[in-house]
Amino acid sequence: MKKNLLLVGLILIIFFVISFLTNIIGPLVPDIIESFGLSLTMAAFLPFAFFVAYGVMSIPSGILIELYGEKKVMIMAFLISSVGAFLFALNAHYIFYLVSLFLIGSGMAMLQVAINPLLRTIGGEKDFAFNSVLGQLFFGLASFLSPLVYSYIVINSSDINQSSSWVTQLLSKITIPGLEWISLYWIFAIISLLMVFVIMFSKFPVVERKEDEKTGAIDTHIMLLKKPMVLLYFFAVFCYVGTEQGIANWISQFLAVYHDIDPQVQGAKTISNFWGMMTLGTLLGLVLLKFLDSRKVLIVTSTASILALLMALFGNSAQALIAFPIIGFFIATMWSIIISLALNSVAEAHGSFSGILVTGIVGGAVVPFIVGGLGDIFGLRTGMVFLFITLLFILSIGFWSKPLINNETFLTSFKKAKSK
Repeated sequence: MKKNLLLVGLILIIFFVISFLTNIIGPLVPDIIESFGLSLTMAAFLPFAFFVAYGVMSIPSGILIELYGEKKVMIMAFLISSVGAFLFALNAHYIFYLVSLFLIGSGMAMLQVAINPLLRTIGGEKDFAFNSVLGQLFFGLASFLSPLVYSYIVINSSDINQSSSWVTQLLSKITIPGLEWISLYWIFAIISLLMVFVIMFSKFPVVERKEDEKTGAIDTHIMLLKKPMVLLYFFAVFCYVGTEQGIANWISQFLAVYHDIDPQVQGAKTISNFWGMMTLGTLLGLVLLKFLDSRKVLIVTSTASILALLMALFGNSAQALIAFPIIGFFIATMWSIIISLALNSVAEAHGSFSGILVTGIVGGAVVPFIVGGLGDIFGLRTGMVFLFITLLFILSIGFWSKPLINNETFLTSFKKAKSK
């Protein structure tokens, strides 16, 4: 079909919104702990509630899309997200927050499953890789901005007289004093509701999936799950998302506890830098993958991430402020490499395999929870040492993976051209 740049732009905005809603939990952790008097384990239940929704909703979302189409599922996703955000904005209690995050996470899982095949159709198959990278850049940009928005709103909403923006003045009137961070969920609710109307009045094409892109029946999933390679790549996705969220969710609390750094200012800025460096790392990764085998890139970046994590956890405050963002820079290419190696390692049922891989995002629920639980017993620094296990598994992929198709580099392209 003919490319539709307007719809491509809308999909990129959806990538932005998904990231903005997904990665705000990390900067909020110190405020959440203080506001509700939580232990680290109870605080860890919050990202758990959000990311466990991916484990619950990913495969059902694929089935819903085949039954009702992308547009209806995206409208449903943003409605569920909006209800979740309004629920907590109106009921500022821990239990409502857990329910709210599960609902928002469910909406984001549905969107993740819907937008990639849609992007391939409306942006053109030949430009799908380029548009996917654009989507990741928008995703990274939102992750970079969300901690800064949080910092701005909390600081300016705390004193209505000094607030220079009508937005913060309005938010200060509808939020409980001392709980200014909750005003972010009013923003999330309104954004999600606006997206419902935007999608409702947008015209989307019918997505015709290739056979290997369709979500298969239950027997197809069982067949795949019997393959050790499929389980290894599921666990690879689990470890990557767990590492990413296990770092992002605990940076601010770690800096506050061990280096007495203000979580609302410098802590939020460090998380923003983490996501910003991840965006830069994505760009560098695109260049490296044109010169090196993706497995070698994964080995180098995993090793560098382990060294940076060592510095972040055991260095002084100045080193920690530098090392945490550097981790973001080095883990940036891991997601794309793991997914491409996985899909290039099986010859069939790519749609069902993709559903299994996306379900691995539940690692973003489990790993931060483990870190928090260990942190309550042994201290947060010791809890974050668990992340070395997930990084070591990611490092191992570079040695045991045997894809049917390797990524094409300039050297392999040159050899092909020369042989003709």
